[in-house]
Amino acid sequence: MSHNPVRPWRNIERRKSRQIMVGSVPVGGDAPITVQTMTNTLTHDVKATLDQIIRSAEAGADIVRVSVPDVESSAALREICRESPVPIVADIHFHYKRGIEAAEAGAACLRINPGNIGDEKRVKEVIKAARDHGCSIRIGVNAGSLEKHLLEKYGEPTPDAMVESGLEHIKILQDNDFHEFKISCKASDVFMAAAAYQMLAEATDAPIHLGITEAGGLMSGTIKSAIGLGNLLWMGIGDTIRVSLSADPVEEVKVGYEILKSLGLRHRGVNIISCPSCARQGFDVIKTVEILEKRLAHIKTPMSLSIIGCVVNGPGEALMTDVGFTGGGAGAGMVYLAGKQSHKLGNEQMVEHIVEQVEKKAAELDAAAANDGE
Repeated sequence: MSHNPVRPWRNIERRKSRQIMVGSVPVGGDAPITVQTMTNTLTHDVKATLDQIIRSAEAGADIVRVSVPDVESSAALREICRESPVPIVADIHFHYKRGIEAAEAGAACLRINPGNIGDEKRVKEVIKAARDHGCSIRIGVNAGSLEKHLLEKYGEPTPDAMVESGLEHIKILQDNDFHEFKISCKASDVFMAAAAYQMLAEATDAPIHLGITEAGGLMSGTIKSAIGLGNLLWMGIGDTIRVSLSADPVEEVKVGYEILKSLGLRHRGVNIISCPSCARQGFDVIKTVEILEKRLAHIKTPMSLSIIGCVVNGPGEALMTDVGFTGGGAGAGMVYLAGKQSHKLGNEQMVEHIVEQVEKKAAELDAAAANDGE
């Protein structure tokens, strides 16, 4: 096992939700919290869209959403669903017929927006298509596109209005004996989204899709999402997440995993623990970490690596990681393996040696996991 002791005081008790399937991926119940992203290519450009899906899947995306705004996109979706390595969620707005076409094309899930999908008759047609083709549905409530009658009732988008919208559409699905659904209540305002999600978690046992919508660029959006999603996940709310960034979808996946890793909810790849560096550093910490992040991006095995510039915190951090390097003096530092001092190493050899040690440890952990599964 990885050198990562269980600490009872840091366990998060997840909200109990029922489980649905998004294609082959379970969402809710005791399934791992899944990480999603969404393509930003023109969907009818099949090659570009599939390329983005494949890169996202390689980064760890469990599910990818694709916008279906027109007939050309519906036509392209059939090949996209067939070739995608992960289940595809069809993003449907305004045109309910696109939802029917997406189900026929092989989408694993249909995202419908209560604020613009149309009346109950149209929703029933989408439900029938989902049932006939084995699709699940996500009710995607958004503060920016609430139904007119709710805006008139509440005067503006509010958490209560968002939850009421979601519950109204849950009732439509349940009245039609359709239960393979999850739900989201997204807003760009962190406080509004958090309040809506807390209310929603009390009102339904449906799996919850977490997101802070229109969060912003890579830096600002990451911070806003970490605060909003992090607090909700800490409370045990959330079965699947999407970090919305004005950036490459692969970055959304990376940020999603980092949020989950920071809370101990999901582990994938190397968790690098590094110091911000200061005048005491025995080597260039910032440059070294930047190189190692790129060199170790191919590792999927959950494990930990500490890269600390000096002996103030280095030895202590290394005690809790699988592999560690702590800067010392005279151009050399100490390598730690499984929390114990192993050997001294010159700084100039550090990167190659650490990559070698991490790859070796990952292979050992993978072999141990395979043996446990036999």
